[in-house]
Amino acid sequence: MAASSVAASELLQNMNKHISILYPKASYVIRRISTSRQRSDSQPQLRVKSAPQQLVGVVGLEVHAQINSNTKLFSGSSVRFSAPPNSLVSPFDASLPGTLPVLNTRCVEAAVMTALALNCTINRTSLFDRKHYFYADLPSHQLLKRAGYQITQQRRPIAVDGFLDYSFLGGKKRNQVIKRTVSIKQIQLEQDSGKSLHDDLRSQTLIDLNRAGVGLMELVMEPDMSCGEEAAAAVGELQLILQTLGTCQGNMSEGQLRVDANVSVHEPGEPLGIRTEVKNINSIRYLAKAIVLQRGGTVQSQTRAFDSKSGETVPMRDKEGLQDYRFMPEPNLPPLIVYEDNASLPTGIDACQVVVVQAIREALPELPAVKRERLVQTYGLLPEHSLTLVNEDGLVEYFEEVLKATKKEPRKVIGWVTNELVGHLKQQDMSVSQSPIAPSALAELLELQETGHISSSAARRVFQEMWRSPGKTALQIIREQDLGLVSDTAQLHNICQEVLDSHPDEVNAIRGGNKKVLNKLMGLVQRETKGRADPVLVRKIIQEKTS
Repeated sequence: MAASSVAASELLQNMNKHISILYPKASYVIRRISTSRQRSDSQPQLRVKSAPQQLVGVVGLEVHAQINSNTKLFSGSSVRFSAPPNSLVSPFDASLPGTLPVLNTRCVEAAVMTALALNCTINRTSLFDRKHYFYADLPSHQLLKRAGYQITQQRRPIAVDGFLDYSFLGGKKRNQVIKRTVSIKQIQLEQDSGKSLHDDLRSQTLIDLNRAGVGLMELVMEPDMSCGEEAAAAVGELQLILQTLGTCQGNMSEGQLRVDANVSVHEPGEPLGIRTEVKNINSIRYLAKAIVLQRGGTVQSQTRAFDSKSGETVPMRDKEGLQDYRFMPEPNLPPLIVYEDNASLPTGIDACQVVVVQAIREALPELPAVKRERLVQTYGLLPEHSLTLVNEDGLVEYFEEVLKATKKEPRKVIGWVTNELVGHLKQQDMSVSQSPIAPSALAELLELQETGHISSSAARRVFQEMWRSPGKTALQIIREQDLGLVSDTAQLHNICQEVLDSHPDEVNAIRGGNKKVLNKLMGLVQRETKGRADPVLVRKIIQEKTS
């Protein structure tokens, strides 16, 4: 019996040793093996240790979109970027005593249109509130030397409970369209603050109130995202929608679209963890970089800023507790009422003097998601191609203009637009409207290729020359550089024969069944002809000569 126990102990050690080698990440160990005859058929008992769940990121966003309006939210002051400091400030904007707000109808219509595009519920009655806090850019703070206030909508915003569908390219090759949805908690109207200009040389801060009172839409997104890539894709889609609607120009470099990101981590199924806020991110690329979840360290309750030079966030201040904004109803503004349709208008009210939801709904343009689906259905494009077309301002119109002027199939044209054109534009940081090659010029080049005047490689050379010399047409470049296809079949036979004679090993490999070598010989023929040989004809000739 003792010998049996020793043997069992040795067997136990060997089994655990093999388990640790074969399964190094396993969290179990065999504690005991029974040596009694009655239990000899039973399996070894495994005790599994429960491994802690992996932490996942949680991201929520607050987006401030400057409303595309000629005047401010509550005053008649103009809205213009880069105007001389304090040149666009009315008495109300400066919070002078005795001035009263007058609501800008255009701003209300823009908020309603945005809410409809984001599938929100429109509150037929919404309320304005005062939000108090100490901030040097607030005119009321400057005037009263105490906590100033901003007019916003805290109790009952203009719209609630919406959602935004967005897509981005993922996968190993980044060619797979991944679809996500983020919930929109609310959309509220509010005033923008002024701008602080810091003079480090003189150790002073100057205040520019041109931006004070400009109309904003604050869009609060629920924490439905898990990483910076998703957040960037959601903001990119929102930017496209706002630009399509015309409710916000969305120029982030001019502060027309600013993002605050709230980031935390937690175990799935557990409450959300401590939240860190990254303020005033003014670039989609910076947003993706600012939300990078790394192992190690702890999440602190802080407000942070993104430093574009270092590519990291830096602390601004700690959040020791919830800030008391002392919200109170705005006494100088009545409830904001919007109407569903003309039938719901009170007697004697002119529809031109109020905001009618149905009229705004009927005026909605084709939204980006609908446009992508139309491109896929109409032209047979891949979803990733439609994503690229719609995400570049003006690229859809460029693509469709090319299609109108050529007989080339859409799926062949899309490669030229998304690869050649977009590639050159990105290299030189240019927009589609700045392209030196007009849609008609590209269509002419593609038509020459389609009708067999030039090869695909020669067409790319012509494209590059057209980019460098915008005044030249494709036909001119082809004639000047003699890039037309070799029309003499006998000459092409001779060139192919010379290539075959100088590469006997490759010829033997093809005859031995290695058909991949054929592409190498075709490339050598193209080199000899400077890309002017018809690939189909070259392949046929080589196959005949090596059969």
